[in-house]
Amino acid sequence: MRWRITGRFLWSVVMIVIIVGIINTVLLVGLLLYRSTIPALNTSDTSAEEFTRSFSKYVEIKNGLPIVNDEGVKALQDMHAWVQFLDSKGNQVAAYETPDNLAKSYSPAEVVQMYKYKEVDGNTTVYVSTIDDLDYFIGVKNYGVGRYVLTYDYDQFFKFINLLLIAFLIVDVLIALVIGVLFTRHLTKPIHILIDFIGQLRNRQFKKINVPNGVYKDVFLNVNELSIKLSEHEKERNRLDQMREEWISNVSHDMKTPLASIQGYAELMKDDADNLTADEVQEFSTIIEKKSIYMKDLLDDLNLTTRLRNQQLPLHFEDINIVSFIRELTIELLNDPQFGERQVEFVSNVNKIVHKVDKKLLKRAILNFIYNALVHNDENVCVTIKIDDIYPQCGQAEDSQPNLYKTQIMIIDNGRGISPEDIKQVFDRYYRGSNTKNTHGTGLGMAIARDIIFAHNGDLQLTSALNEGTTITILL
Repeated sequence: MRWRITGRFLWSVVMIVIIVGIINTVLLVGLLLYRSTIPALNTSDTSAEEFTRSFSKYVEIKNGLPIVNDEGVKALQDMHAWVQFLDSKGNQVAAYETPDNLAKSYSPAEVVQMYKYKEVDGNTTVYVSTIDDLDYFIGVKNYGVGRYVLTYDYDQFFKFINLLLIAFLIVDVLIALVIGVLFTRHLTKPIHILIDFIGQLRNRQFKKINVPNGVYKDVFLNVNELSIKLSEHEKERNRLDQMREEWISNVSHDMKTPLASIQGYAELMKDDADNLTADEVQEFSTIIEKKSIYMKDLLDDLNLTTRLRNQQLPLHFEDINIVSFIRELTIELLNDPQFGERQVEFVSNVNKIVHKVDKKLLKRAILNFIYNALVHNDENVCVTIKIDDIYPQCGQAEDSQPNLYKTQIMIIDNGRGISPEDIKQVFDRYYRGSNTKNTHGTGLGMAIARDIIFAHNGDLQLTSALNEGTTITILL
């Protein structure tokens, strides 16, 4: 994968450079051919060559002799040039502004020599033209002006062009390779790091990587955030898996006892049906019914706590007066024959506190706490239900940050208390304290009560000491 990405980037760069090199070569060859076939278009009107060809307009022939007019003499002075006229035999017939060492007669070979090379001095270039039967030299004294004669063979020329093209391609490819390697190394290195990092995430190795500056900065920040979230989700998943295994184990354990009783009494009634009295049949049927009801309650509680934990249970909120609601709940509890003789007190320092709550669920939560205080202690235990309005707190300024909760409900008993080891696990599912003698219930009551309070955006606190009692504080 790594070399595939690198190869693609490298191949793209190489192709671009090759195409550019070919285009440059074609343009260069075309320019050379264009200049060689139409040279006149590549010179200005004021060039020395053009000046020489057009100088005849300044010359008049009188009696076979050339005469340069004043305009022509001025043009020669402006060009820093001189002119020498020759007859058909190469002898000088007239001259203007010529140097003293200039020859007066030329053979045909010397005429060619004068045109091809700088025979006068190193700064003078000589040009040749004609007017009527006369030839004339114009010498331009300018070190910036020169002439070069190009002689070439077409076969050699095209061979040279081919070599030039190959050289261009080789150089371009080498440049492309160097640039491509540097470019891809810089560009693909972060991609390789990301690919390796994603592979680590796939293998559940949640780590953070250094964030480089540049175009990939946001990508690295996002993958680091993804790693953190995946790590959190993995921890949560492991916690839920462990909890699910504990649930299954606890449910299986709690189901075995009633199922064993049901199975045992059912087999007894089947195998010895003729010998059982009516009272025994009634007793066995009652036990089977009781165990069945217990299993149903256990499954209902398990379903309720699961839905509460996963926030899948819809709550039906309505405005209620918490004070009158709990007062009526206390009266209802005392009217129950099972608890009619128990010591339950209701205390409130206010008459009305309104909250939006689900009455059915909140009632179950508070009753669970009260039942635990009554059932898991001696019959002479005293349970006090106390309501306080804690918002705003005394002495709190009006413009200060308000307390998060405004109502405090306390359920206080003076029973046997809870050991420090058990306090941490009181709200765990299926947990029963070491000093609990009564095993009535499914073992999910405290966990369900806590989840109901949390579902109302409340808080729950528990304090206890052995042989001194327990206090449960609900904050709404």
